[in-house]
Amino acid sequence: MKIFLAFFRLIRWPNLVFIILTQALFEYCIYYRVFPVSVRYQNEQQQFFLLVAASVCIAAAGYIINDYFDLNIDQINKPKKVIVNAIISRRWVILWHLILSLIGLLLTILALPFTLHWPLIIANFVSIFLLLFYSSSLKKKLLIGNVLISLLTAWVIGIIFLSKMNLGLMRGEGDEILHVRFFRFAILYGGFAFIISLIREVIKDMEDMEGDRKYGCRTMPIVWGLNASKVFVAVWLIVLITALVILQIYVLQYGWWLSIVYCVLFIIVPLLWIFNKLFAANASQDFHILSSAIKIIMLTGILSMLFFLLYH
Repeated sequence: MKIFLAFFRLIRWPNLVFIILTQALFEYCIYYRVFPVSVRYQNEQQQFFLLVAASVCIAAAGYIINDYFDLNIDQINKPKKVIVNAIISRRWVILWHLILSLIGLLLTILALPFTLHWPLIIANFVSIFLLLFYSSSLKKKLLIGNVLISLLTAWVIGIIFLSKMNLGLMRGEGDEILHVRFFRFAILYGGFAFIISLIREVIKDMEDMEGDRKYGCRTMPIVWGLNASKVFVAVWLIVLITALVILQIYVLQYGWWLSIVYCVLFIIVPLLWIFNKLFAANASQDFHILSSAIKIIMLTGILSMLFFLLYH
């Protein structure tokens, strides 16, 4: 039982649930509301479930290999949460990474017809290697690892969007208005996922400075210093808050008052709170609180898709 629970901690099961929720909401609250039944295609439900399972497997494999390479650092930053070698041997960790990666790739191949979607199959294949490369090397480098993880976070939505677009649709055949609307929603939520993830990744680097510095990592807080890193995060917070305010002003013309109130209270105000607390934060625990708050905002942001069931 102890190993079973440790395995679920190793694969970050709450994050996997978050991936499932994100893709499910994008499918049923966005795609289903944009496209009527008449323009959908056969077996799309099977394709969707396979892609969700593939995303979960690839992400789980990424979390596993990340803990494998972070063993020494985690023994400093979070010694009570170490699983690799403490509960599950390194050999089994590698084996599970390989198994889940292969299952994720196989599910992608089963979900997507190769002739229409071969770039997506290759993209998921590349994602597996990028997660491996990130864990072994890129996460220790300045900014590039943060950007990569943020892009892969946005890819959770991107792969669902692109899986709906066969070559004919991408050339503009059919109802262009629906395709443009769907594209805008994908950019909106994919962009939100990218920026909020980038903010959180840099804050997590601030939280983990002690262990990262000891093992030669060159993350932003170590290379640029804490104050410069805070400015970087603050700039992206301003960009995100400004974009969300402009979006709410745009939505006013439709009278979507419930969604506006929700966005202001549960996304914009918490982001302002984080902005206010950012420059006063200095200890690892301070940054941990900010990181946890951002994770909640990621959830409330994704849950905003539910409003498209009310408004159309």
